[in-house]
Amino acid sequence: MLMFFDSSMLIPVAVGAVVLVLVLALVSRGYVKAPTDKAFIISGLRKQPRVVIGRATIKVPFLERKDELALQLIQIDVKTASTVPTADYINVRVDSNVNVKVGSSSDLIKLSSQNFLGKDTNYIASIAREVLEGNVREIVGTMKLEDMVKDRKKFAEAVKENAEPDLNAMGLELISFNVQNFIDDNRVIENLGIDNIVTIQKNAEIAKANSEKEIAQAKSKADKEANDARITAEQDIAIKNNELALKQSELKIKEDEKKAEADAVYKITEEIQRKRLETTRADADIEKQEKAIAIREKEALVKERVLEAEIKKQAEADKYKRMQEADAEAYEKQKEADVEQYKAKKEYEILKDKAEAELVAEQKKAEGISSVGKADAEAIRAKLLAEAEGLDKKADAMNKMQQAAVIEMVVEKLPEIVKNAASPLANVDSITMYGEGNGAKMVGDIMTTTDKVIKGLEGAVGLDIKALISGALGSTLIANKNNCTIVDDESLESNEG
Repeated sequence: MLMFFDSSMLIPVAVGAVVLVLVLALVSRGYVKAPTDKAFIISGLRKQPRVVIGRATIKVPFLERKDELALQLIQIDVKTASTVPTADYINVRVDSNVNVKVGSSSDLIKLSSQNFLGKDTNYIASIAREVLEGNVREIVGTMKLEDMVKDRKKFAEAVKENAEPDLNAMGLELISFNVQNFIDDNRVIENLGIDNIVTIQKNAEIAKANSEKEIAQAKSKADKEANDARITAEQDIAIKNNELALKQSELKIKEDEKKAEADAVYKITEEIQRKRLETTRADADIEKQEKAIAIREKEALVKERVLEAEIKKQAEADKYKRMQEADAEAYEKQKEADVEQYKAKKEYEILKDKAEAELVAEQKKAEGISSVGKADAEAIRAKLLAEAEGLDKKADAMNKMQQAAVIEMVVEKLPEIVKNAASPLANVDSITMYGEGNGAKMVGDIMTTTDKVIKGLEGAVGLDIKALISGALGSTLIANKNNCTIVDDESLESNEG
């Protein structure tokens, strides 16, 4: 696609570009920046020039101009070229050092730009020197030499005060004015110095003498005062020493009293402590003894328990031993009793057989003898029964060894008792029984007699022999009842028949 530009449009663009370039060139050419120690004075377009210090601005080229004005401090050595008479007509020359600069206010800068624009500092210093020298001459003519020498500051202030209006009129400021020296050709200042020296020396001698006098007086007075003070001090010291001695004595007495009290208290306390200690020791000993006793009691209790245990153990051992021995002895006695019982049984059987045989023989023999035969038969029967009972009791006693002592004695003696009870019949040749009972009555009489003897024995020994025998031999007699043949009246009668 083709684009066509109108030539009439290019002209304004070109003009604008040229104007812009020119403006930029003018701006770059007219840009200025002033340092702080210089003032740029720009003039041309305005009625009053512009002052630029320490900033930037734009100067219109070809229409405005820029001028520089130095603002730094200017040092000037001001010396009077010739002698100047003072108020007391003494010719002197003055040597001073002055510092001036262009004023900072806009008015002073304008005045400076009018007087010193484009000028260097040397030019400004020469102009200011002439003005200052004239003011120094003027002030020297109004003051005496001695006043100027004595008070240089007053002279410098007078010159400064007199010169500042002149300098300000040129756009300058007086920063400082210092007098370096006053010079005269006639050595007046030196003579003033000598006079002053003599006066000073005279015054110094007088002052020295007065001082020595005053020193002597002061020393005498000081010595007197020192002596008085020493005496007073010694008196005060003596008084104080006496007071101190008295105080020390009082304190010593009080101290001795307190020490005595303290010693007494200490002794009392020590005695109390000793008694407490003894009491404590006694209590401790008692407690120790009590503890020892308690320990011994416990040891004794332990030993007692151990002994009891040992005794109990020994007793149980002895008991067990005795039980074993008793069991063994009982076993041996049981065996012996069994043997004895067996022997007794055999003897019983033999005796029984023998008794039966003898009974049969006696029955046959007694057939011819009525009463005597019956009595003999009854006696024999009683004897046999007694012997049988004795054997049974002996056999049963052997089975029950716990009652052996009593039962055996009674059983052993029972046949003898029965024999003794029946012994009166042995002296009778013939007994004739009348009435009922016959031989049974005679046997009953014998048994009654035996029973009385046993009762008498019970009364003597305090034992129930019948109950003892009944309990011990009852079962045996019942067991052997069927083995015994009892001869009663009926059997005798039958035998007789």
